[in-house]
Amino acid sequence: MSEITFSGPSGRIEARYKKQSMPTAPIIIFFHPHPEHGGTMNNRIIYTMFHTFAKRGFTCLRFNFRGIGKSQGAFSGGDGELVDAACALDWLQDNNELSEDVWVAGFSFGAWIAMQILMRRPEVKQFVCVAPPTTMFDFSFLAPCPTGGLILQGEDDKIAPAQETQKLVEKLQTQSKSEIAYHCLKGADHFFTGQENLLVEYIEEYIERQHDEDLLPL
Repeated sequence: MSEITFSGPSGRIEARYKKQSMPTAPIIIFFHPHPEHGGTMNNRIIYTMFHTFAKRGFTCLRFNFRGIGKSQGAFSGGDGELVDAACALDWLQDNNELSEDVWVAGFSFGAWIAMQILMRRPEVKQFVCVAPPTTMFDFSFLAPCPTGGLILQGEDDKIAPAQETQKLVEKLQTQSKSEIAYHCLKGADHFFTGQENLLVEYIEEYIERQHDEDLLPL
């Protein structure tokens, strides 16, 4: 894994990058939780997903939104962070031109960013959203969701209530022609405390269904 920086719309963006040796390896970018509530690219859920995908042969990028860590700029309420996300995906694709399999992933606020990128970038083939904050942000732009993906939710999430996520999932499953997989983890809170291993299991299961034997074995 490399510590890198690249130019963003508000200046330098700090990131962590794991490049696979295979030039056609699938690529995935991760978006962290809300910058004003302690969210960074080193968030435990983002860190865990990053390494889970890296072990399965994905080229991975996670980064800090503007104003976080060594990334320059200041929080802008979501619009600027969406521009940061698009810029970071541009960088990832520019440095992996032979990869045609593009994924996005996010946790909480990052899940909202991931789904907006999904709607704007037709090259994105799959998504992983963890605890999408449906009561805090508007997800109505997903009409319909253009591709399949995985949504993970904690049953006891007080920040992103499970019943609201269930409504979103049902809407997406009705509208989308692709698979929208959903798991609500029993007893899990917003941060999946003590449930990280089960979270990883569901992610790895989903990766295997999408790629079969194409990626690195467990």
